Amino acid sequence: MCLTSDSDDGRGHGSKGSYRDLEVWKKACDLAEQVYLLTDGFPKTELYGLVRQMKEAAVSIPANIAEGCARHGKAEFLHFLHIAAGSLAETVTFLEISKRLSFGELSRYSTLEQLTREIGWMLYGLIRAVRNRPSRGPEDSTAEPPNHSTT
Repeated sequence: MCLTSDSDDGRGHGSKGSYRDLEVWKKACDLAEQVYLLTDGFPKTELYGLVRQMKEAAVSIPANIAEGCARHGKAEFLHFLHIAAGSLAETVTFLEISKRLSFGELSRYSTLEQLTREIGWMLYGLIRAVRNRPSRGPEDSTAEPPNHSTT
């Protein structure tokens, strides 16, 4: 289901590719890595609070992009992309709270803020591209499956 920018079928339509080919997935992995590095400097009292929640939210972004790509159908892919967008919003919120509390190395926050903005733009661009992509078969259908009941 993944559409990649370099997987053109010659008619201007994207074809299936791997989530590993998506720049948004790569940047989301970078963000998760940077969140792990940032939280290493947080107070130990936050280990099971803000640190755990921030790591889970950040890791959830690329994980949901990957899971959506592995699903069959536009509706499922969009569902997981929206979950990734929600996890991005959580991550941004946790970063803001951490920054206000002066947790971690403060010089890292501007880089992380820029990275989250880029991921947001890319993620919503991918959502628009998938939403606007014409369906090409039953696996792309967002409609309900046919009812085969005999009643």
